[in-house]
Amino acid sequence: MSRRLIQRLSDGSVLEFGPGKFDDWCVFLTRPGETAYAPPDREYFGELRHLASWQGNHKVYDDFVQVFDRTGPDLNETVLRHIATLAAGYRRDAVQAERLLTILYAGMIAEENKANAKLGKRIKRLGVYQVLVEGVPPEVAAEFSKGRPWQELDAECQRRGF
Repeated sequence: MSRRLIQRLSDGSVLEFGPGKFDDWCVFLTRPGETAYAPPDREYFGELRHLASWQGNHKVYDDFVQVFDRTGPDLNETVLRHIATLAAGYRRDAVQAERLLTILYAGMIAEENKANAKLGKRIKRLGVYQVLVEGVPPEVAAEFSKGRPWQELDAECQRRGF
């Protein structure tokens, strides 16, 4: 299966869905002049933490939740426009905010489409919550769910109110 366009970002980067290790919902980022790659959770969790150090943890988390609440299994142009509007509020960090929120949006769509996934997009929210609200290091949050039963992760999400 070929890659499917998610969004062309204001800095010339391109986000696409394509075949990965498990399914055809892998998110690929291609920056201008660079090779496409699938950004790992630890990378964009780290960038989120850095962005939040300038913009405020609650602002970044609250904006993420706006995207989370609008995310379903299908790519939606209205949500992409909303992300662009949210990102504009980050002023000098607008390009980074747009990229990160769009990567997270695409990742949540992928989770909603993953076969037999019991948690769907909530698994991304758990990681973002750990990094931005609880102060968990991005590398730890990125690995937190690996190998854990879905029931345990569901309980972790419920304990945090989502």
